[in-house]
Amino acid sequence: MDFQFTWFIDQLFASPVLFATVLFTLGVIFVNGWTDAPNAIATCVATRAMPPRAAVLMSAVFNFFGVFVMTLINSTVAMTIKNMVDFGTNTHEAVVALCAALVAIIIWAVAAWFFGIPTSESHALIAGLSGAAIAMHNGFGGINGGEWVKVLYGLVLSTVLGFVSGYVFTKLTAFFFRNADRRKTAGFFRGAQIFGGAAMSFMHGAQDGQKFMGVLILGVFLVNGSDSAVAVTPPIWMMLLVSIVMSVGTSVGGYKIIKAVGMDMVKLEKYQGFSADIAAAFCLLISSLFGIPVSTTHTKTTAIMGVGATKRLSAINLGVVKEMVLTWVLTFPGCGIIGYLIAKLFIRVF
Repeated sequence: MDFQFTWFIDQLFASPVLFATVLFTLGVIFVNGWTDAPNAIATCVATRAMPPRAAVLMSAVFNFFGVFVMTLINSTVAMTIKNMVDFGTNTHEAVVALCAALVAIIIWAVAAWFFGIPTSESHALIAGLSGAAIAMHNGFGGINGGEWVKVLYGLVLSTVLGFVSGYVFTKLTAFFFRNADRRKTAGFFRGAQIFGGAAMSFMHGAQDGQKFMGVLILGVFLVNGSDSAVAVTPPIWMMLLVSIVMSVGTSVGGYKIIKAVGMDMVKLEKYQGFSADIAAAFCLLISSLFGIPVSTTHTKTTAIMGVGATKRLSAINLGVVKEMVLTWVLTFPGCGIIGYLIAKLFIRVF
């Protein structure tokens, strides 16, 4: 199928259903930037290495480069999301169900943002799509178990590897700079924090940008009566669109999440913020190269917990951690149920 920009625009205005699908998808991407992308720059803002506006602009640029470069290297993450569910052969109902899943994700993410809790848009996306597919089939026949296994791998990987990497990278940084004058290293670690924030933004684009391009591609194929294509390289205009909308979301409402992740959970010094960013970016790079969709939120927050553990466990604000963990645990059933109910409602109404 041709994914040229002019063809897409023609399709968009010729099909109200596709227009609605793309609008909802861009809404989810905006909310991702609002509630999820701030994790990438939380530490460099919290340690005052960068002011918030400059950090958002940097995040926008490197989100795009992450989408662009990693898609060229390995677009498996996008295709995993696309192939995770089967909405059936009824194209109209399939598109309605997809729109219902996207609405469910927006509802869940905005609720989490309202309480200042970093939620995983990746898991909300997966849960919402799965709930809508179950509603379509009245059972689990629309769930691709093979792709879901990758999600479970990613859940374990982002949690365990994020924490361990945060701990190890902080210890290594402290060891290599053990004899350095802290006042003289302040400038170096300020620059290192900016580099770490850029690396995290790059990997956020590589992971989450691909996921949402997968949803856009799925929507286009469903509207055109097919979802059989398995090897589609997202075009550059789509990468640019996703990164811009995501960045606008971050600039509008990201500070609550920056505060929760970068300030409230663990009090960080610049070298610790750098260690957390590099550790999380490393984990996301490994996951992306192997085509495993993981949660950037889980990876970053568990890396920060690993950093806090190098001091002492009491340095971690367990109250904030409990809120985050509760949100993570509830995301799959909660957003899945919302996706299921809205899909049933939309199918009946439309």
